[in-house]
Amino acid sequence: MTSSRHQPPSSPRAPGLLQRLATGPVVCAEGYLLELERRGYLQAGAFVPEVVLEHPEQVTALHEQFVHAGSDVVLAFTYYAHREKLRTIGKNELLEPLNRQALGLARAVADASGTLLAGNVCNSNIYDPVDPQTHTAVRAMFDEQVGWAADAGVDYVVGETFRYAGEAMLALDAIREAELPAVITLVVGPTDEMRDGGSPPDACRRLAGAGADVVGLNCIRGPATMLPLLGGIVDAVDVPVAALPVAYRTTTEQPTLHLLRDPLRPDLLPGDMPFPTALDPFTSNRYEIAEFTTAAAAAGVRYFGLCCGAAPHHVRAMAETLGRTPPASRYTADMSQHVFFGTGSGTVPPRP
Repeated sequence: MTSSRHQPPSSPRAPGLLQRLATGPVVCAEGYLLELERRGYLQAGAFVPEVVLEHPEQVTALHEQFVHAGSDVVLAFTYYAHREKLRTIGKNELLEPLNRQALGLARAVADASGTLLAGNVCNSNIYDPVDPQTHTAVRAMFDEQVGWAADAGVDYVVGETFRYAGEAMLALDAIREAELPAVITLVVGPTDEMRDGGSPPDACRRLAGAGADVVGLNCIRGPATMLPLLGGIVDAVDVPVAALPVAYRTTTEQPTLHLLRDPLRPDLLPGDMPFPTALDPFTSNRYEIAEFTTAAAAAGVRYFGLCCGAAPHHVRAMAETLGRTPPASRYTADMSQHVFFGTGSGTVPPRP
């Protein structure tokens, strides 16, 4: 970690994460990976965010669009920008430039909008609970990414998408060593348990006890299948709870986005699987996101967001449901003026 640190901007900044949570909910838009793939700037498969270097204007634009829609946080796009992912595609030399650029892009938007700036670390894909060598390697990966985030002057760091509670604990340790607030979110598969054993409430309890400032769930489960897990976590911890589902219609029978199946044309899909390139028919609509937000708030969730599949209109629906009026609310649907369905002057009855 270098000794240089980002100097605070001259423009007013929002209170820190913990101060914000003490006075109300926080919204953090995620989902950069699939949204930028959908827009044609990121390759599905390796899912390495080279777009940060190749098309930084696209990353900046999505940051700005999420803030416009109501996100209180600009999350640096360093998901899957860790050493293992860069090794996989044979571009280790991009590791530090990519991370620092991502943090710089996010910093510029956070400074301009007065929103919070968050760093990000994520699942390594090499962690093995019974192999201490992988623990050492993963911790080193987290340390370097958290170090770059600290250099950028982030308000806090998100550690996310952990199927192993042990890996989540390594991320938390790295963030705490850097003396930064930590939001740690777990992934829960179809068995409702962590891959290294134990329930999500138990894992969140241990993380909170070890110093996590916010704990909860993100990714793979959509609103319908994440919601039933949240109450148990709220009851288990004394810190704010996070909920960031994917914006897809998962079900009891197909509880994660990897298990979704398209009954109409499975023959067209690689491996008969919609994930990750043919999830479009399963996308949640804005009203479903609003419904989830209401229910999650009633369950005690205080840190809200959306993961894979999220788009700005989803974020706006979430923010508005929480009582916000973001800039994008200027364009919230008003069907009273619709030419067929409206009631105002200039409307006409719909044709049969």
